Amino acid sequence: MAETLDVIKQQIEENPVLLYMKGSPNQPMCGFSSQTVQAVMACGRRFAYVDILQNPDIRSELPKYANWPTFPQLWINGELVGGNDIILDLFEKGELQPLIEAAVPAEEE
Repeated sequence: MAETLDVIKQQIEENPVLLYMKGSPNQPMCGFSSQTVQAVMACGRRFAYVDILQNPDIRSELPKYANWPTFPQLWINGELVGGNDIILDLFEKGELQPLIEAAVPAEEE
């Protein structure tokens, strides 16, 4: 289990915008992941993702590490932003894009 936590920490550290989701951005495997990935993609910046269906260890360990029980989970600059409801709320208020743009400046595109 410690190895899985190390992998999670490394993924979060190495990716300024990281989405833990079911499936992939092109093929989300649940409605919540689909809605969240659309909101993140609409912000127009690069982001990393981890398909938790392909990574059962991460699927079981991340909720404990994050103290957040559900997926998807969006992490920006090492901080858990939240799940689907929070992401959609931030997106609708116009607050998600500035968070993502600050984490991934345009010149890094």
